[in-house]
Amino acid sequence: MKNHIRFSLFFSLISFAFLNSKLANACSMYKITLGQKTMVGCNEDAWRTSSRIWFENGGINEYGACFSGSRIITGEDFAPQSGMNEHGLIFSRLASYHPVLKDWPNRNKPTIDRPDYFLKELLHTCITVDDVQQLVNKYDHSVYLEDVLIFIDATGKYLIVEPYTMILASNASYVLSNFCPSITTETRRRALDRYKDGVDFLKKGADTSLAYCSLMSKEMHVSRSKIGDGTLLTSIWDSKTKAVSFYFYHDFSHSISFNLAEELAKGDHFFDSENLFPKNSEFEQLKNYVTPFNTPFLRAVLFFLGIYFFSVSIYFLTLSLKSRFSKQLRLYIGSFSVFCALLCLYMYVLVTNIDLYYFPAPFVHFKSTLISVSSYIPYALAIVLLPSLYFYYPLLKSKEITFWSKLLLSSTHFIFCILLVSFCYWELF
Repeated sequence: MKNHIRFSLFFSLISFAFLNSKLANACSMYKITLGQKTMVGCNEDAWRTSSRIWFENGGINEYGACFSGSRIITGEDFAPQSGMNEHGLIFSRLASYHPVLKDWPNRNKPTIDRPDYFLKELLHTCITVDDVQQLVNKYDHSVYLEDVLIFIDATGKYLIVEPYTMILASNASYVLSNFCPSITTETRRRALDRYKDGVDFLKKGADTSLAYCSLMSKEMHVSRSKIGDGTLLTSIWDSKTKAVSFYFYHDFSHSISFNLAEELAKGDHFFDSENLFPKNSEFEQLKNYVTPFNTPFLRAVLFFLGIYFFSVSIYFLTLSLKSRFSKQLRLYIGSFSVFCALLCLYMYVLVTNIDLYYFPAPFVHFKSTLISVSSYIPYALAIVLLPSLYFYYPLLKSKEITFWSKLLLSSTHFIFCILLVSFCYWELF
């Protein structure tokens, strides 16, 4: 019983941290059913610039579908974030969090080897959410550990697929964001503004017109103060007419619509979302924003800087242990060694965590305290650089250390200055 209470408390704290974290990808969706008409709106919020809309005809005994997404799987294949097939079956994929379980119902079933392609298969082969449930239930779907999936059919019935369970429901309206409904209370859900805004907007009176849905999508969209992770693409799906309307990079003054049957008749094809809309100044700023994740050379430079700082740290740590140096010099180069070690750690963080380039500083990671604490290293560099230069300058004339040690100190301080400029550009402090 005590272990259960501890687990519940731990999960509550983690869930609350996730829902309030700057890291959480702010995707959101809603569905509204009135009479025979169901409308579904999806907001994909991402810093990617590769957004795409594509149409795929099905094979024998399969159904054609339209998809949208921005994450490249490989080559020309994109991971679907939302979509609809010829029978009005619609789905949306949202980032979420669920603690890993050691025991779950489907653990002994076959695994889903290609989760992105499996989502497309579901739309190509299913008509209703019951069909989806039957097919998904054949597999261990814990591969979607960081996702929550929702499928809505033409009747308005919907199926929520979590990593370890599924929920079937038929409420006339529903709002979902970055959480697994089975383990998230309404209080924690409302900690997400996009969810709260959507629910509150529905309370004013639901409608299935495109005008109403575009207003609701706008109400739930995200446009952060720092560059990126705004609403990249909004899609509004009509399961009755099999039409879809798109809005690009949180600009709701321009839209483009497609009729699914007409597009499928043209064969398989795709559109790069950016090319379908007028030039968007905010999106242009995002495209021109340079990070190690869109500039491989820069990522390689940071990687080798990490190796450099590690080597420098070991060198000066060894040097600081030599008793022939004055106490003041040993303290200085010892401190210098420690700071280089911290920068070695931060170079690793910079090349492995894309999120901190797009969220306000100091960056807070919802899983790693170490990464969160490392976000203060740029502040520390800005504070210690001038004092370090002050103590370093007299050493240039000192005979206590060798020429090579002086050269290493000089080059490292030069790199400090370059990094400080880079940190300013990325707004890391």
